[in-house]
Amino acid sequence: MVYLLFAIFLGIPLVEIALFILIGGQIGVLATIAAVLTTAVAGALLVRHQGLSTLQKAQRELDNERIPAGALAEGLAILLAGALLLTPGFFTDAIGFTLLVPPLRRWLVRVGGAWLVPKLTIVMSGPGRGGQRGQPREGPIIEGQAVEIEDEPPANPNPDSPWRNR
Repeated sequence: MVYLLFAIFLGIPLVEIALFILIGGQIGVLATIAAVLTTAVAGALLVRHQGLSTLQKAQRELDNERIPAGALAEGLAILLAGALLLTPGFFTDAIGFTLLVPPLRRWLVRVGGAWLVPKLTIVMSGPGRGGQRGQPREGPIIEGQAVEIEDEPPANPNPDSPWRNR
């Protein structure tokens, strides 16, 4: 795993440098800089649009009392795409734009989920743990008493307090 991370953190910058040299030699320095800035702006706009769309999808899932796992995974992919698109470079832009193509993103989320789910341990707790929403949990019942706290300060604050108004 350490070698893989080392290869990624060393390999990606080397690929980006090579692409900058190759593309810059073909189209010139100013055109290369303009291309990098254009992809960053276009990517940010696409990320914003798709992110809001995915947020609405997650909200609909929550409104229907379903866990929005797919929408959250897609949102994570869109967040990663945004980070890659704001990173200067053609290779990272290509990966970022790939994550913004909805069918490809959904496929990658499915493949990533199929790989990740067997490695997870899911712990359920809270109300409705064993069945329908709102059912009481098993276990001891702890009784208590609630006391309302006023928002206004007392009329005569402690004159010796370092927190009193001067």
